[in-house]
Amino acid sequence: MSEASGREDDVGGVPSPRRDAAAPGGGTRPTGEPRVLISGRDLHKTYDDGRVRVLDGVSLEVRAGEVVALWGASGSGKSTLLHLLGGLDVADAGELTVCGLDPRNETHRLELRRRHLGFVFQLHNLIPDLTVEENLRVPALAVGAGAAATQARVRELAQSVGLDHRLSHRIQDISGGERQRAAICRALMNSPRLLLADEPTGSLDEVTGDTVFGLLRQLAKERGVTVVLATHERRFAEQCDRQLRVRQGRIEGS
Repeated sequence: MSEASGREDDVGGVPSPRRDAAAPGGGTRPTGEPRVLISGRDLHKTYDDGRVRVLDGVSLEVRAGEVVALWGASGSGKSTLLHLLGGLDVADAGELTVCGLDPRNETHRLELRRRHLGFVFQLHNLIPDLTVEENLRVPALAVGAGAAATQARVRELAQSVGLDHRLSHRIQDISGGERQRAAICRALMNSPRLLLADEPTGSLDEVTGDTVFGLLRQLAKERGVTVVLATHERRFAEQCDRQLRVRQGRIEGS
């Protein structure tokens, strides 16, 4: 293991990014953004043939432009709920609309993931043998974006988080903080309306986690992206616009 790959620090300074105007493929963000971007009613989710109940009648609304925390202990159901919102899993029962689409519908689910939302995972889920630049290009390839637009977008995003000097480095050769910054850039590659983050600071030390969380909020605000963040840390939840406490598969909060 290289020295860099063993570090979980070195997040660095973050220049102020520009507000997004267009996705790499040329599509622009809708001017008439709906007030409610996420609407869920009486959502249920079980596993193991119904024997393990994870979500028990969850209802929530998230308005455009908000930064909302799903806050709760490990096993409370917050990650499962985030996966339903992102179309990575499907509810057993209930109604859910995300960016005007129904994640239970396969066609809607693919459209949602390709063009309307980005996902940041706790362990970044980057491809270790590829470079930072190659990882950032993956979402653009999925929507058939042009080479020139993709290159410009990669450079712009990397510069906005201070990673432009790392674009040619493989993921396994950069620090933990740098990997998570790269994951945030990948999630923003197609100019999503919604950013979902599942414990994005959970694998980082306290100082690096604070900086990554601050970066996430800064980019969301300056790029006009709605954010739903799952976290078990109250200090992060309290810095969000709203906190939804997730406890035993139910939501408490405003």
